[in-house]
Amino acid sequence: MNLDVWFSWYKEILEEFGFDREMDEKSAEMLKKLLEDKNSLSPEDISIKSDTIIFGAGPSLKRNIKELKEVGMNYFTLICADGAVTALLEEKVIPDIVVTDLDGKIEDIIDSNRNGAIMVVHAHGNNMDNIQRYVPILENVLGSTQSIPLENVYNFGGFTDGDRCLFLAVKLGAKNIFLAGMDFGKIITRYSRPNINEEIGQADLIKEKKLEYAKKLVEWAAKNEDIKIFNLSNGEKVCGVPDITVDEISFTTK
Repeated sequence: MNLDVWFSWYKEILEEFGFDREMDEKSAEMLKKLLEDKNSLSPEDISIKSDTIIFGAGPSLKRNIKELKEVGMNYFTLICADGAVTALLEEKVIPDIVVTDLDGKIEDIIDSNRNGAIMVVHAHGNNMDNIQRYVPILENVLGSTQSIPLENVYNFGGFTDGDRCLFLAVKLGAKNIFLAGMDFGKIITRYSRPNINEEIGQADLIKEKKLEYAKKLVEWAAKNEDIKIFNLSNGEKVCGVPDITVDEISFTTK
């Protein structure tokens, strides 16, 4: 997604949610300065495989992980959205890349990083405290923003952690992308909202709206990017993205 296209989406999102662009940009500037003191990554530093699995934090996540473990995940790059890292670690799986705005279970984000996961840390107006606190203790970090890109803070497009994973994968050269745990429905999990007491719960109206935009952005990518996207999840139907089973993956990558 080029920036001209993204900024038309971004303008709509700012208006829809009432977000403050100046705060987004202030957060990005903070992240930039913190990364200047580290050996931060650029997209050119990250190599991925043509076949990539993206893990969201939806209700089908754990089932998808267990099914994929049975067939093996060594031939894929594993990219996960924020809280989904907790489910992966519970199943003894270390993702290759974690895309995070640092509102998931932070101990698991740090643990995955210490075990080799690259961190794509996203700056927005509501997470400056966490950026200030946690970026200095993370390694192998690539910065991202949803506003104007900076010297070491990139904008690949995307709004939620899940669809940002997708646009990152496109930028890095993925050809076949498999969505796991990306249900886009009205049910959330403790991986998406660590503060809920049950395994699943009802999404609030803001979360519902965010998932609606995530789905629209995935549909845009399916139509406009030079990739194939397949959905392993059990949730909402995504236009232009066929549903498949784990057993069918080998047929789609030929």
